[in-house]
Amino acid sequence: VFAAAIIAGIVVLAAAATTSPGRRLVERCAPWAAASIAVAATLGSLWFSEVADFIPCRFCWFQRIAMYPLAIILPIAAFRRDRGIFVYALPVAAIGAVVSAIHVREQLFPPESTSCDLVNPCSARWVDALGIFTIPEMAGASFVLIIVLGVWTLRTGAHVESADG
Repeated sequence: VFAAAIIAGIVVLAAAATTSPGRRLVERCAPWAAASIAVAATLGSLWFSEVADFIPCRFCWFQRIAMYPLAIILPIAAFRRDRGIFVYALPVAAIGAVVSAIHVREQLFPPESTSCDLVNPCSARWVDALGIFTIPEMAGASFVLIIVLGVWTLRTGAHVESADG
């Protein structure tokens, strides 16, 4: 489900970028969309470890360290209509995206992997959602979507009324 939502998000963003009303819609909804992505990714990672009993590897933990704060600060900022939060959220999301990319590399080239233990290797592929997405790929796509939404928001400087009205 999460992999399908990521694909849908990418398609919607690409489609919205082609029309003026679509761009305005993304500008208005970007903080809530980024918050939703961060919360969904956090809940997904907790489901994988706490319900499905997948043991998070070292890189999974680093990705969580980047995503979990975003799942707290982005919804608060969206509720308060504080678009300036992206100045702080973007570096965290960028670090998470880099860690995800390194983790994907570990999965693609396991013989070259040297960063994880033998019991719980980072090269393990716990999930292959839709036949194309592993857990680090879903995390990486989430970070990238948050980055795109954040850059779009900061670049457009779209005006949103304050929470006070």
